[in-house]
Amino acid sequence: MIKRFVENLEKTIAASSIVLSSNIQKHFGPNGKTVYVKGQIIFMNSSILEIAIFVTEFGNTLSIDKYRLHYMDNHGQMLFRYDNAPHHHELPTCPHHKHTPEKIIQTTMPSLKDILNEISAIIIGK
Repeated sequence: MIKRFVENLEKTIAASSIVLSSNIQKHFGPNGKTVYVKGQIIFMNSSILEIAIFVTEFGNTLSIDKYRLHYMDNHGQMLFRYDNAPHHHELPTCPHHKHTPEKIIQTTMPSLKDILNEISAIIIGK
């Protein structure tokens, strides 16, 4: 299941028409039941998505224990970040939340495809 998760991430990135390049590293645990995926996706407008996801396999299920999906413009300014750091207890979706330059928003963890669609709308909208 872990390997399929990683393969799906890679396929999603490869299928995106807005991706210019990517550098995704995969660090599998010794038992093959955990993986830490980190890296960058660079888009056609030179904006960057930094990815950090830690996944554990339990039987027939996957648990995404930690994630950080940080999107920046071509000057390094944050446009948004999804993460599950447990520090916004006022939100009903805690620990899941989204940072924007203006505020913190309640959310659930989006799929990579959802994030690529969000980034596509930003790029095309400009």
